[in-house]
Amino acid sequence: MERIIAACDGASKGNPGPAAWAWVIADENGEVERWEAGPLGRATNNVAELTALRELLEALDPAVPVEVRMDSQYAMKAVTTWLPGWRRKGWKTAAGTPVANQPLVMRIDELLAGRDVEFVHTPAHRVDGDALNDAADRAASHTARTQRPIGSSTGDDLPQPGPRPAAARRTRGPGSPAARRTGAPRSSGGTVKARFPGRCRCGRPYAKGETIAKNPEGWGHPACATDRAE
Repeated sequence: MERIIAACDGASKGNPGPAAWAWVIADENGEVERWEAGPLGRATNNVAELTALRELLEALDPAVPVEVRMDSQYAMKAVTTWLPGWRRKGWKTAAGTPVANQPLVMRIDELLAGRDVEFVHTPAHRVDGDALNDAADRAASHTARTQRPIGSSTGDDLPQPGPRPAAARRTRGPGSPAARRTGAPRSSGGTVKARFPGRCRCGRPYAKGETIAKNPEGWGHPACATDRAE
């Protein structure tokens, strides 16, 4: 049986903040055939990512093989690496504490039982990145802002990419006033070494000493600095 190609993504404007989930399913040519996005009110990015996967699995025929593309390292590891151990330990972590987002994780575990699902990690917020992941990202981000459900089932069009800020405004040189205000060590190519750990606009953390770049909402991964302003 031919494998379906799909992608899912979550968004949280503030983490936690207004959040939403989205999934897209490709046709035989790799173009978006079906998609849905739904609001979550106030939630974390991790909740949004897991909810997106749950909603996708519930929407698909469990008898049909599927490739699921995701950009969330947390959600990927939760379902491909950590989940079996959590189940064996009675939904406890190695430290003996309850698994975060347990109801979502347990439901995903139920939905994966007996199914042929391949998970593929795709880098987030790339200009030349995966088209399906980008479509899911746009739908989730739009719905997080509006808190209104949208999708192909109701005849909606996929949200279009927003305007990108000028390159000079996205990343400033290490000698600029913006770079000096951070007190971060200087580097080349508009990047600096983080003096303190923090969290990028994509929701993933960066470590002390990691190379970071200025983006429209602060500092984070260099790859996210070129992403459109949400």
